[in-house]
Amino acid sequence: MHIAVITETGALETRVAATPETVKKLIALGGSITIEAGAGLASGIPDGDFEAAGAMIAKNAKDALKGAEVVLKVRRPSSDEIKLVPKGALVLAIMDPYDNVEALSAMAEAGLVSFAMELMPRITRAQVMDVLSSQANLAGYRAVIDASGEYGRGMPMMMTAAGTVPAAKVFIMGAGVAGLQAIATARRLGAIVTATDVRPAAKEQVASLGAKFVAVEDDEFKQAETAAGYAKPMSAEYQAKQAALVASHIAKQDIVITTALIPGRPAPKLVSEEMVKSMRPGSVIVDLAVERGGNVALSRAGETVLTENGVKILGPLNLPGRIPASASALYAKNLFSFLETMIDKNTKALNVNWDDELVKATNLTRDGAITHPGFQPKA
Repeated sequence: MHIAVITETGALETRVAATPETVKKLIALGGSITIEAGAGLASGIPDGDFEAAGAMIAKNAKDALKGAEVVLKVRRPSSDEIKLVPKGALVLAIMDPYDNVEALSAMAEAGLVSFAMELMPRITRAQVMDVLSSQANLAGYRAVIDASGEYGRGMPMMMTAAGTVPAAKVFIMGAGVAGLQAIATARRLGAIVTATDVRPAAKEQVASLGAKFVAVEDDEFKQAETAAGYAKPMSAEYQAKQAALVASHIAKQDIVITTALIPGRPAPKLVSEEMVKSMRPGSVIVDLAVERGGNVALSRAGETVLTENGVKILGPLNLPGRIPASASALYAKNLFSFLETMIDKNTKALNVNWDDELVKATNLTRDGAITHPGFQPKA
């Protein structure tokens, strides 16, 4: 069983799909690992560390992929990379399959057996494989660090002989994995933290971290969570009531971090232009949903916008990639844990159970076709 890991070529992508730790574990399962030279440098992993763990180093992606039965990546293979991957190889990556039928079709036509790690079911058995959680956790942390760096004042209350510095007021919109980590990080830095979410279960989680919950808690709110734990789209009437509450709250905040995403849908608009205008000069907004259209009016992907009233709006791309060493370590463990379920422990060979619920949920392409019912081309 030959496994290949290549350098990520996407813009701003600093992560790598393997670490020396996971290389050792894969070799113990019977794999041989080839890694493209320099693949781990942006994550602080030199080629020598991979070699010491037992991997072979190839001078380029073409050589690394030669004869590969499994390809581990961070991002979906590019059109050029698809041409280099052997037909029938398993490709595990964050595939971003929504609205990307052409890219999925290209993998299918190339005969690749692809798996989207972000489609992993949120069940107990798959927790160690949950890339959305592992990477969103780091994104929430980094969002607060970036916001505090842009905010021109201290985060905790500081009492000095020269006067008192008040604690920053931080408002987290969306209390999923990223939001909860943002709450915890802001609290550690000494800020006064409030948070909102449309899922009723979030109220207790927010309170457990020492933050105050802000939401319109009507009957619709009480039923606003799917069986999978995601937020449901809310009615226009509820959105209007929630927006009115949030508008009055945002005007008093120093930092606002938005994290609201619904899989397969554009990011919901949570912060209007009027809300931005109501904030004080020097305030900071971080839009973690900017890659999906954004939660915030005026935010722009990959840019920092300074509004006329002096509010900074950050639209960061790939926040986990801003902490590449930690992000790679967690992501590589996610990949290993999933791939391990596809390896026969006795024969030490690939043995995919196509009836496994994890395989069914994540498999995108196989036998020259798009197999996932959610992403097949429409007639």
